[in-house]
Amino acid sequence: MKLFEDVLSGDEMFSDAFPIKEVDDIVYEVDCAMVTIREGDVDIGANPSTEEGEEGVEDSAQTVNNVVHSFRLQSTAFDKKSYLTYLKGYMKAVKEKLQETNPERVATFEKGAQGFAKKVIANIKDYEFYTGESMNADGMVALLNYREDGITPYFTFWKDGLKEVKL
Repeated sequence: MKLFEDVLSGDEMFSDAFPIKEVDDIVYEVDCAMVTIREGDVDIGANPSTEEGEEGVEDSAQTVNNVVHSFRLQSTAFDKKSYLTYLKGYMKAVKEKLQETNPERVATFEKGAQGFAKKVIANIKDYEFYTGESMNADGMVALLNYREDGITPYFTFWKDGLKEVKL
């Protein structure tokens, strides 16, 4: 199994347990789903005792995005101007990190990130924004959008802002 961590904040963003698609050698699209979770609902595979019956517990089910829930991503908000300001600083930080760790990738990153950022800005109203668990303002902001069907959610993560950690 591989975990993908934010290179700037160290936050875990997603794992290969979710379907991942690389787009334009610049971002990963990670399919996710809305799932229902229940507080304290742990299935150990045993059947309830017939004598005791079903223990009465309050149904505290909630529907959550499985990537958000699994990696404790935090919702945040941006308008076009504030996202552009954030993105400039983020891209600069990722470029600096690449110059240290993978200098031959810098030109590809700059060209690809600029093109993809234009697509994001043009459709900014379609996105929801999530930071890693630490809510580090310098870290990656993941983009949540929906496929053409309008129901299937997916996240977009900047490829060069991540490092793979093998478990």
